[in-house]
Amino acid sequence: MPRDIAEAARARSGPSGLSAYVAAAVARQIERDNLNEIVQVAEAEHGPVTHEEVQALRDQLHQARAPHTGGEKSPA
Repeated sequence: MPRDIAEAARARSGPSGLSAYVAAAVARQIERDNLNEIVQVAEAEHGPVTHEEVQALRDQLHQARAPHTGGEKSPA
């Protein structure tokens, strides 16, 4: 591991220590790799996802996370 990355990781690792910090980072990367594999399989079967489809789903997530204030969207 490059020294600058190791030093940054140590500085951010907190009380749980560097090993736990690295383990969490590796777990997140494995989750991303698994999601990428799912996307590749889905795109091979159904074609690539368009920018418009991605934006529509982001909008849906944003609305679902927004506090319910009479149907108004919260400011971004």
